[in-house]
Amino acid sequence: MRSPQLYDLLLRGGTIVTPDGARPADVAVLDGRIAALLPPAAPAAGPAAKATLDATGRHVLPGLIDSHVHFRTPGLTHKEEWRTGSMAAVAGGVTTVIDMPNTVPPLITPEDLATRRRLIEGQSLVDYRCHAGVDPSRVAAMRDWDRAEADSFKVFLSSHHTTPTVVRDVRTLRRIFAIAADTGVTLLFHAEDDTVFSLLDQRQAPPVRYSEYERHRPRTGGIVATAQLINLTAEFGVRTHVVHVSTREETDLLAAAASAGIPITFEVTGHHLTFVDADIRRLGPRIRLRPAIRDEADRDRLWEAVRTGEAATVGSDHSPHTALEKARPVPDVPPGLPGVQELFGTLWRGLRSRWPQEATETLMAVVAERLALAPARLFGLADRKGSVEVGKDADLVVVDAEAPWTMTPGRIHTKNGWSAYEGSELLGAVEATVRRGEVVYRQDGSGEVFGERNGRWLPARGSGAAGTAPGGPAGRPRLHTAAAPSVG
Repeated sequence: MRSPQLYDLLLRGGTIVTPDGARPADVAVLDGRIAALLPPAAPAAGPAAKATLDATGRHVLPGLIDSHVHFRTPGLTHKEEWRTGSMAAVAGGVTTVIDMPNTVPPLITPEDLATRRRLIEGQSLVDYRCHAGVDPSRVAAMRDWDRAEADSFKVFLSSHHTTPTVVRDVRTLRRIFAIAADTGVTLLFHAEDDTVFSLLDQRQAPPVRYSEYERHRPRTGGIVATAQLINLTAEFGVRTHVVHVSTREETDLLAAAASAGIPITFEVTGHHLTFVDADIRRLGPRIRLRPAIRDEADRDRLWEAVRTGEAATVGSDHSPHTALEKARPVPDVPPGLPGVQELFGTLWRGLRSRWPQEATETLMAVVAERLALAPARLFGLADRKGSVEVGKDADLVVVDAEAPWTMTPGRIHTKNGWSAYEGSELLGAVEATVRRGEVVYRQDGSGEVFGERNGRWLPARGSGAAGTAPGGPAGRPRLHTAAAPSVG
């Protein structure tokens, strides 16, 4: 007679959120993967396991994927590092991050990636990969990468304090699109037009109050850049992903482009879903951001895009700066804020407050799609990550959907030690985070406990969501825009 299977870990009693819907089930884990999804059983009647995790009355989500973080390694580790950044991540239910390239030096070559991986080794609680950068002075370096190493490239179209490489001219931008079309990689964009901002800066003095900041970095910069990217995406058939979209006009343009078959997707951030321009009087430098915080109508449109799926992903754009840097004179304050730890709590609070008539399971499915399955598909991780399914990595988050919590200084795990959400009530307490079958975060009455720092680098495999595969330019609708003059 065959002996019963002994599992490594059993999550018992929870409601799992899967691509096929939410249902009560026990999750059995073996060798770091989901081995079985079992009918709920009483503890005495269930399968044997070396360890159990009680999820009774809780929802079990796939481990969240934050595809937009700046963990500042190398060169900017006075702001953040992987030890603390990954603590904040797992405390927020995030098991995988994709790190951005704008470090010192920036991540431009495979050798830069090898250096970064050596620095991260033994420091991270989360699994990770990186978006490569593009240096406009050596665009051809995009061809030096193996697709498993870099399947996505981040391009900055406007400069700020931590952007060492900026593409300002249309000719270089077209070369980038041509190489991406030839190699099949995905392009990510910080889509604000530097020419627009340079022209405005010639006519107005730097802001002296935070309330003036949005006028100096207005919505027109994003609208112009987004229109240009839609045009180029349609022409070259390249998978394009626009990050931290902040306005209703950009949202409408991007949604219309996707509906027309253009392979372009976009991200919304937790802070653009949370804060509006009126909050600047209260929070000042903490929410000086790029793109800037917009108005209520913009926030409402972004929420609708998240709810309907027009927005493919939600990211934190976790970009810490020190309190001292944020205390500089207004023109010199660097844009950015930490947000990976708060991401789930802000998204879940907003969904529940805006759509109270919806069932919890319906809204949890939105979270699982925007914060797990969609980024896994877009960035070549869906064979291992992004969903609660047999055979996938056992990346799981146990959450109490009804539990409010307040971000206090004692709960902050980022190195910079502050949060724009301090004092705010968020919703949905992360009680446990499991990464590849290991409990890397646990919160109970005795406090918080973290696991082993053995997060792995993840090669990309088969990126591109269904419906966003590259296609040729023939028959693509094209939005005609005038080419902007080059600056610099």
